[in-house]
Amino acid sequence: MSWDVDLCIAAHDDARPIRRAVESVLDHTSARVRVSVVAHNIDPARIAASIGDLADHPAVRVLSLQDGIRSPAGPFNAGLDAAEAEFTAVMGSDDSLAPGAIDAWLARARREDADVVIARLRHAAGGFIATPPVRPLRTRSLDPVRDRLSYRSAPLGLVRRRRFGDVRFAEGVAVGEDVSYVTALWFSGARLSYAHGDPAYLVHDDAVERTTLSTRPVRAELAFITHLLASPTVIALPAAARTAIAVKLLRVHVFGVIVNRPDAAWWTVDEREALAEIASTVRGTGDVDASLSRNDLRLCAIIADPATGPNALFDASAARRRFAHPDSIRTARLTDLLRRDAPLRYAIATVVQTRG
Repeated sequence: MSWDVDLCIAAHDDARPIRRAVESVLDHTSARVRVSVVAHNIDPARIAASIGDLADHPAVRVLSLQDGIRSPAGPFNAGLDAAEAEFTAVMGSDDSLAPGAIDAWLARARREDADVVIARLRHAAGGFIATPPVRPLRTRSLDPVRDRLSYRSAPLGLVRRRRFGDVRFAEGVAVGEDVSYVTALWFSGARLSYAHGDPAYLVHDDAVERTTLSTRPVRAELAFITHLLASPTVIALPAAARTAIAVKLLRVHVFGVIVNRPDAAWWTVDEREALAEIASTVRGTGDVDASLSRNDLRLCAIIADPATGPNALFDASAARRRFAHPDSIRTARLTDLLRRDAPLRYAIATVVQTRG
């Protein structure tokens, strides 16, 4: 059979709701979609058992990858290696698709001649997730800078295999394996569409543990940033593109490690120095500071001084997340207030994207 979509689900634990994920792909779908469930460092028979009778479905196959590495890069790459369809897609074993999602995305891809269709994300029990905060009403011919595509790290949706069949997730990093993958997509010059109004990719929060929430040393957590910014792909990009990537890396990932590590005792000298070094690399990638709020810049100053106590780090981190405060909106120079990635326009775009 000739497949329209090869969709890969990475599965490392048979206690996860894998059957729910598979069912959501097969149900209410007319397209010729094949689901590859990659049993990662686990007996594939256990994964097949968790899927039940769907393991025998003609559009389902259970693949095996035993690499001893705790990262979804390996199984996702295995799924991409085994793909033969016009489009590929990836999916977490905890998540699901709204009914008709695949058909709607595929129809959009063909109607708009898109190489990538970016799925809209929604919490399964709630509202929409505002990534990426694209320009209002923009759904086709997206621009990676003007539509802030760097804020979407996960390549959820459809990817044309003929155009991107050789792109793979980064291996050898603890997290962030998808960032280099999407960066190659967003900044390729390919035709990109956003599936606003189509059935969404549903993010569930009922899993006992998500790998990305584990606490690691700063250098391990942010190693993907160092690799990404040093890659020929990013180095060759125009300054505006490098800046857009770096602003997102700083706001989401560098600042994020502080929020996720609220224990003062955890922040040793080594960890503070690692954070300072990586933050400096990110800020030096482009005109990053111009897009930051005054509270962001205060946090950056504390990060840059490892001798400052961790409580000052926590206080500055909390201050920048008081988004209604004037200093969380104002940039250092008033002339930068309306920059595309400055807090004001970014916040407005985010609010627009959370609406149905």
